[in-house]
Amino acid sequence: MPNLISQPVQAQVKQDCLLSTTAAQTKEKLRLLALKGDRDAQSRYQQLIRQHAQDLKECRSRNWPKIQAVWLRLYPCDIQPGLIDQIMDRMVNRGYNQIYIETFYDGQVLLPAADNPTIWPSVVRTPGTEKIDLLSIAIQKGRERGLKVYSWMFTTNFGYTYAQRADREPAIARNGKGQTSLYVVENSSQVFIDPYNMQAKRDYFQMVQQVLRRRPDGLLFDYVRYPRQTGTDSIATKVTDLWLFTPATQEALFRRALNNKGLDLMRRFLMKGYVTVADIDQVDKLYPQEGEPMWQGRTPPPQQKSLLPAADRQPTLQVELWQLMVAHAMQGILDFVALASYPAQQVGIPSGVVFFPDGNQMVGQGYDSRLQPWDRFPSNLQWHAMAYAVCSDVSCITNQVQRVISAAKPGTQIIPALAGAWGQSTTTRPSLEAQMQALRKFAPQLAGVSHFAYSWQYPENDSDRKFCRLR
Repeated sequence: MPNLISQPVQAQVKQDCLLSTTAAQTKEKLRLLALKGDRDAQSRYQQLIRQHAQDLKECRSRNWPKIQAVWLRLYPCDIQPGLIDQIMDRMVNRGYNQIYIETFYDGQVLLPAADNPTIWPSVVRTPGTEKIDLLSIAIQKGRERGLKVYSWMFTTNFGYTYAQRADREPAIARNGKGQTSLYVVENSSQVFIDPYNMQAKRDYFQMVQQVLRRRPDGLLFDYVRYPRQTGTDSIATKVTDLWLFTPATQEALFRRALNNKGLDLMRRFLMKGYVTVADIDQVDKLYPQEGEPMWQGRTPPPQQKSLLPAADRQPTLQVELWQLMVAHAMQGILDFVALASYPAQQVGIPSGVVFFPDGNQMVGQGYDSRLQPWDRFPSNLQWHAMAYAVCSDVSCITNQVQRVISAAKPGTQIIPALAGAWGQSTTTRPSLEAQMQALRKFAPQLAGVSHFAYSWQYPENDSDRKFCRLR
């Protein structure tokens, strides 16, 4: 095949950073020949990889978006020779310069079985594959092609395997109906933990440290929230809807009390979901030396010579106790993100949070059941907003992105995630081209854009890799 790469490669990258079909086919032929042991093809393949990496870098520096990323799940079959190369080549051909590899999901972790001290099983666990480090291989293969490779991880969703351990039962979140997330989420593989639980924190922290040993270019934290519930339960309107009924969460809650009256009313509210005039009267009599019931964040009413009657104070205390419970649940999520991202910050690796733009909303007197306080995520983390809204056009998607931009502090890196495929529209989802065009008006405020997911763009390849049998 003497004339395989005779054309000047530099001229083959278009404005959208797509590689020409000819150049992509040439590279694929060389990859297949190299797999068969052709040393000359191997040398030329490596040369082409380097050339395309340089072309991609120059193209992305000149064109919007500067970061174009794609979300990817790897499977055990991807340890077969040449498969990761093929996936990474495809992403470069499509103009992507970042790739987010799912590293911790569904209660399993992308670490080699022989070097996995975490509590979760390895993704690759076929006998004889114990030492194969698929994450390290993917990072290396991506970097060779000029791709930045991030580790994308579930956060407070620890997966079904975690729930099977009796010694981890206290770490699993419970609501006031005695349920864990296994009973409220349609997909019963999702197990959400109590973000205040020390054992859960230690387990997660250790896993993050192991991932960082592979030196990815960044970490992304997904499922940074409580379970999404369905129907009327999708709105949390009463205390039993909240995931506050575990020992660690309640201990942390009661530490927020600033006097005995505050603590007593908090306990009563948590137990019943409300406080009565009689409750307030009783508490006043139990602690006559104290003034207003106090807890962190409470601003007492202006000082009176004596306390107002319990009947006058009850409506305000009722609302403020409800707001305290919600705020405490949300603070657990914020604290867990801070803990999760700390090891990466220590070694200078960027981190990001993945969230739903509507996951933090109030609905009447209630709150979205996910209680995802993304508007309070730190601005030193990248904000990966999943703009997956469904309507007949792109307006609902741009509205979600606009909402995130409006809430972000100056300097926050916003990288919206879009769902869809190139060149394909459905009744509910425009093509990626249409969505990208719609986001152009926000170009100055966006650090980049990502696409969910590789599996949507190459469904047959994803299915083949998912269901193949390792021999």
